[in-house]
Amino acid sequence: MISEIQAWELTDTNRDWLIHRPVEIAIYVALAVVLRFALHRGIDRMSKPRKSPNARVNERRSQRARTIGSVLKSTVSIVILVWCVLQILGILGINVAPFIASAGVIGLAIGFGAQNLVRDFLSGIFMLLEDQYGVGDVVDLGDAVGTVETVGLRVTTVRDANGTLWYCRNGEILRVGNMSQGYATAVLDLPIAHNANVHRACEVATRAVLEAAESDSIRSDMIEKPEMLGVNSVTAEAITIRVTAQVKPGRQWAVQRAFARSALTAFEEQGIEAPYLPVLR
Repeated sequence: MISEIQAWELTDTNRDWLIHRPVEIAIYVALAVVLRFALHRGIDRMSKPRKSPNARVNERRSQRARTIGSVLKSTVSIVILVWCVLQILGILGINVAPFIASAGVIGLAIGFGAQNLVRDFLSGIFMLLEDQYGVGDVVDLGDAVGTVETVGLRVTTVRDANGTLWYCRNGEILRVGNMSQGYATAVLDLPIAHNANVHRACEVATRAVLEAAESDSIRSDMIEKPEMLGVNSVTAEAITIRVTAQVKPGRQWAVQRAFARSALTAFEEQGIEAPYLPVLR
């Protein structure tokens, strides 16, 4: 009788290890796979960028969406994997409390040892969420000034006017000056001699920049008509008059060059004298 009971108990144990527990493990694995697939599809739909007629805006939105989506997918996959492993260990009868405590200690040690990496990562996430700058923007990051070529979670690359490619860690970017968002202002300072007729010089410059603003080369870049602000500064060398115009972002330098060429040509034709520059002998 005792041997029959032991055989029955052994059979139950075998049934538990060979049928019940593997089935439970398979259910958790299948649930983890389905949950990961569903959450990834949801992230893809939420991070899908809206189409814009501007190709650069589309590229910028696509990069932001890819980066944010990649971060969310990785986070979801790690969380689901850890949850599934802990459930499987629990099914196998292994106490998971020591693993959780060890993971907390290891995470704390990694956090102390990789503070700069974590700071770069978090700064990159907030930068993307706030849309501080994107690919193609002309930015001033302090040590680097130029056109943004790539935007990552850890590093942003900027190409300056000399062709140098700067790698800027996101955690060390303390300020961002974006010259390509919303609109830009083309500012033109024109120096004239002290004995020149200031009123006439302003009229000539205004007429010249208005004609330049209607030219085919920069007409599409203008948002508002140029405005003559008048005398901006008076120094021992010259009197400076200033003209400004609101233009499309990133086009202020082309507009300034066109205005300068037109104004200087008009000054020469109308006899507006340039400031005296002493010649070293």
